Amino acid sequence: MAEGDGGGDQRQNEEIEAMAAIYGEEWCVIDDSAKIFCIRISDDIDDPKWTICLQVMLPSEYPGSAPPVYQLNAPWLKGQERADLSNSLEEIYIQNIGESILYLWVEKIRDVLIQKSQMAEPGREVEKKTEEEDVESEVEVLVACKPEPAERALGLDVGAGQTAGTAAGMVETEELPPIDHGVPITDRRSTFQAHLAPVVCPEQVKMVLAKLYENKKIASATHNIYAYRIFCEDKQTFLQDYSDDGETAAGGRLLHLMEILNVRNVLVVVSRWYGGILLGPDRFKHINNCARSLLVERSYTGSPEESSKALGKNKKVRKDKRRSEH
Repeated sequence: MAEGDGGGDQRQNEEIEAMAAIYGEEWCVIDDSAKIFCIRISDDIDDPKWTICLQVMLPSEYPGSAPPVYQLNAPWLKGQERADLSNSLEEIYIQNIGESILYLWVEKIRDVLIQKSQMAEPGREVEKKTEEEDVESEVEVLVACKPEPAERALGLDVGAGQTAGTAAGMVETEELPPIDHGVPITDRRSTFQAHLAPVVCPEQVKMVLAKLYENKKIASATHNIYAYRIFCEDKQTFLQDYSDDGETAAGGRLLHLMEILNVRNVLVVVSRWYGGILLGPDRFKHINNCARSLLVERSYTGSPEESSKALGKNKKVRKDKRRSEH
């Protein structure tokens, strides 16, 4: 079901849904009809020392020709510190005019808060860094060694994991890439599950899709929405496409999420088994959430700096726009 009449409305809705999928409870809707939102940004989610609430209002001209109207709320943010942060946000907008920038703004603010936290406690910086490195190492071990029992709930075989940064040429063009399967999400008898594979050419996209459809469970899904992004080194652009597979606007929203996360050389497929109850906009939330979870789990998400450089370099070839209500 299309969310907006114009291209600007559609892009805004895609960005809003992507932000909600990325930030979860940190993202808050103030006034949906007026497109006013707020996000709470901290230096550390578990033990925050510095926090800013970024409130934004999206004018109808955004992102095409106008920036978001924003307000930074924090009792400690004053004077030159506020001016410097505001200048940084406005610089990001100028560098990316015509593109969606909320993700870049949020991560820039988070970087500033992290730097402020480290400067505030110089005596504990070394100890804190060591603790953080230990935690990160522990998390990496847990992810690497984590079993995959939930993926088998739908009778799927789990392929080997693939890390980010798959360079063109490292995967043989005619070789079937490994396929990973995410944890299913079920809501009101509808089930959603993401599948992921590294790809460096459209031929591999076709191979992966054909392999997935060999699975009777996946082939019987009401919709198999997909999107892919392939980075072309020679042209420094992205070759990307999507398919709604009858779930109107779902493929474009999935691709928009992948653009914001700056993933490359990867195909994401989200299968939906319709349970007989219309979910409305919640279906898009589930599609994006299960896709993002698998991309994060397999380390495909890029840094905000990489996202900023990648914006505006996308070659978009959008083909499949079949429509459905469920």
